[in-house]
Amino acid sequence: MLLFGLRLGNDPRAVVTTTPRPTKEIKGLIADPTTHVTTGATYENRENLAEAFFEQIIRKYEGTRLGRQELLAEILDDNPGALWNRGMIQIFTGELPALVRVVVGVDPAATSGEDADETGIIVAGIAHNGNGFILDDKTVRGTPYEWGREAVAAYHKYHADRIVAETNNGGEMVEMTIRTVDARVAYKAVHASRGKLIRAEPIAALYEQGRIYHVGSFPALEDELCQWEPGMESPDRLDACVWALSELMLEPERKKPGAVKYA
Repeated sequence: MLLFGLRLGNDPRAVVTTTPRPTKEIKGLIADPTTHVTTGATYENRENLAEAFFEQIIRKYEGTRLGRQELLAEILDDNPGALWNRGMIQIFTGELPALVRVVVGVDPAATSGEDADETGIIVAGIAHNGNGFILDDKTVRGTPYEWGREAVAAYHKYHADRIVAETNNGGEMVEMTIRTVDARVAYKAVHASRGKLIRAEPIAALYEQGRIYHVGSFPALEDELCQWEPGMESPDRLDACVWALSELMLEPERKKPGAVKYA
């Protein structure tokens, strides 16, 4: 549509500004010989940014792969060691089919505070044909009550069947946190008894088979999927996504409430 809008005048031009995520569209635009590319690092814009914001972003991302993209405006190719790549992520367009089940996957942070990990909260559903759909990313950094409130809000917003939460870092406190917000929600505890690679591989395979769609764009989740490789500490959105899709697509016969321990 942008190109169609450049059909008038002697020398029509457009300016596109964006964080340089390695999407097919961005790579194609940059490869076009008619495109002139300029970049600017976050450091160059320091005088226009709040000092607290600048210090927080630099402290979190400087020296990291994601920091090269977000701070230095580099376009990074997919991590060659990652289980996911951008080509595996399909964006769903059109009318969403009726969903058989919807769950909220939660990967709780072990601590709270400014430097704590985020609590991954991913909403996913499954249709009659067996295809999975990522509906929302409600990941948040906050206290247990704050992430519990966010998870319960997602549960009600999407009329979910249950909240599925990993209990490795919190045990029974995870359920208590959620039930403090709403004691009526359907809840299921899952415990990671085996490695993250074993849990993630089947879900990555479903993406590769074209059986999972993202209903909209979820840049933070997509970046985590395409940057994580086995051996690294898995990020929170990825873990929550894997738990939610495992419940829907790998354990369809397990529908009884209560805690279940599986790989």
